[in-house]
Amino acid sequence: MPRSARLVPPAVLLALALTLTACDGSQEGSQDGGRHGGRDGSEGAPGLGDPYFPKAGNGGYDVSHYGLTLAYTPDGDRLTGTAVITARATEDLSAFDLDLAGMEVEKVTVGGRAAEYDRDGQELTVRPPDTLTEGEAFETEVRYSGSPRAITDPDGSKEGWLRTADGALALGEPTGSMAWFPGNHHPSDKASYDVEVTVPKGLTAVSNGELKSERTTADGRRTFTWHTAEPMASYAATLAIGRYTLTRTSTKDGLPVYVAVDPTQTAASRKVLARLPEAMEWAEYNFGPYPFSSTGAIVDRPGDAGYALETQNRPFYPGAPDLVTLVHETAHQWFGDSVTPKSWQDMWLNEGFATYAEWLWTEDEGGATAEQTFTTLYDHGEDEYKDLWSFPPAKPATAAHISDTPVYQRGAMVIHRIRQTVGDDTFYDLVQGWAAAHRHANADTAAFTAYVEKAAPDADFDEIWSDWLYGEGKPPRRP
Repeated sequence: MPRSARLVPPAVLLALALTLTACDGSQEGSQDGGRHGGRDGSEGAPGLGDPYFPKAGNGGYDVSHYGLTLAYTPDGDRLTGTAVITARATEDLSAFDLDLAGMEVEKVTVGGRAAEYDRDGQELTVRPPDTLTEGEAFETEVRYSGSPRAITDPDGSKEGWLRTADGALALGEPTGSMAWFPGNHHPSDKASYDVEVTVPKGLTAVSNGELKSERTTADGRRTFTWHTAEPMASYAATLAIGRYTLTRTSTKDGLPVYVAVDPTQTAASRKVLARLPEAMEWAEYNFGPYPFSSTGAIVDRPGDAGYALETQNRPFYPGAPDLVTLVHETAHQWFGDSVTPKSWQDMWLNEGFATYAEWLWTEDEGGATAEQTFTTLYDHGEDEYKDLWSFPPAKPATAAHISDTPVYQRGAMVIHRIRQTVGDDTFYDLVQGWAAAHRHANADTAAFTAYVEKAAPDADFDEIWSDWLYGEGKPPRRP
């Protein structure tokens, strides 16, 4: 996910900022006091202890599906929603938490029966009428409304619910999705989605997956229903509401392509968007079969957000992207959206691969080779990126640094060092094998290093892991 700085020419090798957030939420009407015991079963943890966002996500259950029914009116910035969350208990539960920042909760049911609930910051604690047993599937319905909030990340960037000139935009990396729907908002819990959105006449609502229906109500409002069958981390979910021109085409292999463009960006983005099928074909050749059932893009006005983002199936761009940014976000469909990190400490697995995809694309387009890019970055990278050697890619200093230069550029350098070590044939087998082995799943850095070592058992990776991946400062020049 590049921030706005990412929209520079490829020759300058793009470093980006992004990050995300820990959040509070307003306390709202409670039908119960604070957290308490007194029933069989435990209370699921109100956070998963992520190294950078410890309150993100919740313990005790695993979500399999979100069904969101939403209505939004830009005049007044009012969102009403019903979230139906299908999950399975991973322990006996007398209570469990959902992440929801702001908004007013009107009613909660579990299994169709009214449930007690209360609010504490971003935590919506739900007490089902009967204790849930380990392994039990259950359905929670939350009715809510209000004006969704923008969330300020530790690095100062904005995510969550962003007002635009003609509507709104929901972006969620790393925790902003809790601004517009309740859920288990950590990348380790992926789910399928159905999103139905009703908006005023003349507006279009775009989300992930495939458009299953579009209808007009008696008063002229329009309802769009989107379906995402493949597992998706909530940070990759999006909702864009505005006066978009929405087109549906397909690749030569029949893959649906949904592209939504703000009319002010149509001319500027036409040429680069026409190369999306080519970028997809290139990525499949290098990384393996495309992991999703549709692709596309959302192009909004510059300034509506400060960065591009790899929202699943159709990345978001603030204004017409350049070609290398399109390649970066396309690569994220494999690395980040399909193979998703277990925690935000593993962010380099997303950004290192996506940045290295830029190097490979530039090489294949007749520009600098990846080796030349690596060497230039090693010799002179501090001139462009003053923080290049400030921390190792697998150990960002704080939550405010998970999208800093070392995660992107040093992350890509780690990938290139692996390629240097094993050679091209083994390298591409390794990359495609990694994407296939963890398709639609989660993985961490330890799993990646173990996979690399198993794929190339005769190679020595000690220097790469110790100096490049985890080492402090600039690694010594290799022989």
